[in-house]
Amino acid sequence: MERRDRLDAVGLGLLLLSTLIFGINQVVIKVVDVGLQPVFFAGLRSIGAFFCIWGWMAWRGRPPRIAHGTAGAGLLVGLAFSAEFLCLFLALDRTTVVMSSIIFYSMPLWLAVIGHFALPGERVTGAKAAGLAVAFAGVAWALAHRGAGGTGSLGGDIFALGAALGWALTAYIARGSAMARVRPEMQLLWMVGVSGPVLIGASFFFGPWVRALEWLHVAGLVFQVVVVVAGGMILWLWLLARYPASTVASFSFLTPLLSIGFGWLLLGEPVGPEVLIAGVLVAVGLILIARPPRRR
Repeated sequence: MERRDRLDAVGLGLLLLSTLIFGINQVVIKVVDVGLQPVFFAGLRSIGAFFCIWGWMAWRGRPPRIAHGTAGAGLLVGLAFSAEFLCLFLALDRTTVVMSSIIFYSMPLWLAVIGHFALPGERVTGAKAAGLAVAFAGVAWALAHRGAGGTGSLGGDIFALGAALGWALTAYIARGSAMARVRPEMQLLWMVGVSGPVLIGASFFFGPWVRALEWLHVAGLVFQVVVVVAGGMILWLWLLARYPASTVASFSFLTPLLSIGFGWLLLGEPVGPEVLIAGVLVAVGLILIARPPRRR
């Protein structure tokens, strides 16, 4: 694949599309949680995505192969991915999309802290330290003003924080283990391949699998499998492979803002001054964290 040193019109359009997909993602999860038990829903999503990604890789002429010495890291990244989405789907069953988005998309904050101590070349610079402080202030502000004019819950917010930590751990394993030698789509295949059975097994402890299931919930499940996981994540990985990672990552600040907007627009969730302050703080922090260091 030809590598570009800057974002062109095609890249910008696709990057905005992927951001839009991830922005509406949590709204769709919350809607489907009404019809399906959240952990069971997460497991079905991973299983469906596994077959979609497998088929896409085979169609591209690169059928999945387990590289020597990567099985252990693959299982580990799959377990971290399982924890991430178990927490996220339970969070959205208990708190609002608005609150969950602010907390969940603070992931770069936690990854930056982990990377400072555990990843070579990921030391926290002055700009990153400022970003960490601002993003952390946003998360703290959101938790301190939890439920102000809304319907959030402490349990749901804690699950959202657990999901953010699980996401950071997943990213760390993908970069700091034998998974770093594996192509991005194979990494994703490990994640969904392991998490599918794990989440289905865990779902036995969270009540009946089916709630008030309707066709809307089935359509949401298909959207999650095909568009969000198989399509959106592969598109994101393609963008990272083609364009500068710092440029692609710098757009991550849009996702929590879009999620807040979709939660307000589509679900009628209240967005007061406290939420806006928290969302802006997290977004500004993400911009500073993703900002590339200046060349001397």
